[in-house]
Amino acid sequence: MTDYDKFLPEGLPAWQRPFWDALREHDVRVQKCSGCGAFRHVPKELCNRCHGTEATWSPISGTGRIYTYTVVRRAPTPAYQAEAPYVLVHVEMDEGFRMIGSMTVDDPSAVRIGQDVRITYDDLDADWTILRFAPA
Repeated sequence: MTDYDKFLPEGLPAWQRPFWDALREHDVRVQKCSGCGAFRHVPKELCNRCHGTEATWSPISGTGRIYTYTVVRRAPTPAYQAEAPYVLVHVEMDEGFRMIGSMTVDDPSAVRIGQDVRITYDDLDADWTILRFAPA
């Protein structure tokens, strides 16, 4: 296990592992419903559009636009506080669904709704890679 002292998923079911395994390869794969074609992120066992259970893990472009964001000045733990202020973004991906993540940026006041962003990868150790967003 890593020395990373921030939150990481625990007790992941096997059917969610493809998302995390793809991140280790610097790729993002999201469930795509085999019945209606809707993307399912976060991974789910049931499509919220057609209620289908079958899905494939499909690659995405990794680009989108900021839907909304917040600047965190008082973090939930000392490990996160060390990075404050930092930006959390809610991104409308080019494929039409939304993802949430932190944004790598020098000046939090420069972040804007509608700003183009792209996914980047933060390799924590051999087991864990997390995604972040950066200006496109």
